[in-house]
Amino acid sequence: MESHEQQIKSKVLKVDSLQTWDSYLNQAHPVIVHFTASWCMPSVVMSPFFEELVLTYPDAIFLVVDVDEVKEVAAKLEVKAMPTFVLIKDGNPADKIVGANPDEIRKRVDGFIRSCSSPF
Repeated sequence: MESHEQQIKSKVLKVDSLQTWDSYLNQAHPVIVHFTASWCMPSVVMSPFFEELVLTYPDAIFLVVDVDEVKEVAAKLEVKAMPTFVLIKDGNPADKIVGANPDEIRKRVDGFIRSCSSPF
């Protein structure tokens, strides 16, 4: 039987190349991206929080990008600090949150998801 933690982790998709990145952006869903680095403790601390968000918003695509592994994507989105969270709609960045602030991230993601699902 699969553990609860494994189920959560399997929902966050790891971007391992520019091609993978482009394929995820061509989806008709809102995309929430966590730019991280293994050496950045605030980023590491935010990972479980990010995995929890996946359960709250099943219609969104959640991606994790290690800035050291996929430098092209980090450069393309001008990510200069970790953690950075980027909210993407229709392939274009709609919002960027820099820093490990779970309350602010949750508030902005919630507003973003609501605006994406609104018919207006």
